[in-house]
Amino acid sequence: MANTFPEENPSDDDLARILGATTARNHYGEHLVFRSWHARPEQQAFTANALQLLDPDLPRRAASLKNWLFLDTETTGLSAANGSYAFLIGLAWWDAGGLQVEQLFMRDPTEEHSVLLALKERLAERNILVTFNGKSFDWPLLQTRLRMTRSIILPVPRAHLDMLQPARQLWRPRLGSVKLTELEHHILHDQRDENVPSALVPRFYCDFLSGGSSAPVFRILRHNRMDLQGLAALVLHALALLSCETSLDEHSRDIFARARFLQRRGSVTQARLLFREALERGLPAAENRAACLHLARLAKTDGDFALACSLWEELRAGADNSVEKLHACEQLAIHHERRGRKPERAAEITEVALASLRDAHVSATISAVQAATWDSRLESRLQRLRTRQVRKKNNAARARAKPEASPRAKHLSHL
Repeated sequence: MANTFPEENPSDDDLARILGATTARNHYGEHLVFRSWHARPEQQAFTANALQLLDPDLPRRAASLKNWLFLDTETTGLSAANGSYAFLIGLAWWDAGGLQVEQLFMRDPTEEHSVLLALKERLAERNILVTFNGKSFDWPLLQTRLRMTRSIILPVPRAHLDMLQPARQLWRPRLGSVKLTELEHHILHDQRDENVPSALVPRFYCDFLSGGSSAPVFRILRHNRMDLQGLAALVLHALALLSCETSLDEHSRDIFARARFLQRRGSVTQARLLFREALERGLPAAENRAACLHLARLAKTDGDFALACSLWEELRAGADNSVEKLHACEQLAIHHERRGRKPERAAEITEVALASLRDAHVSATISAVQAATWDSRLESRLQRLRTRQVRKKNNAARARAKPEASPRAKHLSHL
């Protein structure tokens, strides 16, 4: 059985003979199956807590890798609405310390029922589905095709981990693009030596169906296999990352993004440590402001008002008129009003915030909607603080104007 795909093959050679594929048969017909086993990616240690951080909907039994089924499809189009179908369904699972890959290929659309039945059997064996953008594309497309069979019902996965959303939160702030090939290159440090443009896949397959060269099909099969390997490696890397602190070579922007990810997941203690680490390593101006604000909020929640006020003051003193500066001024005003019992100081800071807001609106650093919202909030706070100041002054004046009681009245008041 072949474990690698030939780089070049004569177009008239038979697919099964060239690649060592087998012809699978069931009561719906036939299809080709390509199987290969790969030692990479190497499995890494991770904690059960890391699974819950990666996806809170994952059940505890997901910690057992034997229940995972990686899935990636190659289709005749980018939408199920136009009659597209998955002519290649790539599956992978952990086996004997490595990754077992199984690719279900239809040589003709009439083999679709046979391929879908084989998919059903694999899902019955492993019910933790792992994909990359599978919740939005692969899985809905397969469900649509299965409904059209009117006879094959897929078992519902116990959980579906789609790595696209975690990847966006963890790495898009620095990379911008979170295509799987980009993540392999920049995060996994693994450069593919060949790739197939997704836009060309449907054309390659249609040409094959029309009697054209089979050579492009080999490229699609290899591309699909590499997608499965890359997905498996990315999941393991993310789990290992969420199981540890930081490494010396980790980029500060990735540390900041991981802190935000953990903060959203409720892991605030680890998030606080990572925010500090990211700030110490250095961040671009916008992310530095955001990290300061997030860290200040966590410090306030923990009762560390000294750190929170220090960070708010740093933001307030900044030359840029940003939303973070407005938030910092507001929090400082709240602190001085409620904890410091200094409404005068709170009013001064609120006035500074309003001046900053006007400058931000003029320079268009914030939108008109944001400006209107902030203006209402700050003016309301300032008005309340001024009213409180006036009331405080009036109470003090009345206390001073109150006549001194006579000695006899004082004596009677004690009786």
